[in-house]
Amino acid sequence: MPLFRYLQNLSTGRTILWCYFIWWSLSVVNHFDPTPRIWLTSLGLSGIIGLALIISTQSSVGPRVRMDPWVMFRLFLMPFCVSSFAALVKDAGYVLVFPPSWRENITSLVLISVFLLVVWLVKGLHPRRP
Repeated sequence: MPLFRYLQNLSTGRTILWCYFIWWSLSVVNHFDPTPRIWLTSLGLSGIIGLALIISTQSSVGPRVRMDPWVMFRLFLMPFCVSSFAALVKDAGYVLVFPPSWRENITSLVLISVFLLVVWLVKGLHPRRP
């Protein structure tokens, strides 16, 4: 099954990125604002910063290496998530990146813990194949 294969091969870095995405998703759900300006600004920043990140990851000497499409997608997704998060939580009482509500913090921690437990179980029950 592709999902199990994906999870059993998930690196520590990508696992952390999924945890970030879960945290961002819950903040979006809890503080969603349908104002198009927020989302269009986030898309615009994503395009500008994503392109700059792609340019900055290319070698200035030698042949150009083709970038993995998922890596390229993440280079655009991360600025989108950061800018939309900042816009959505403005004036929401966040302390650094933590919402003021214990319910929101506990929900995020529980969902992230469930995700980490699933990854741990898949890796333990289905060892990585060479």
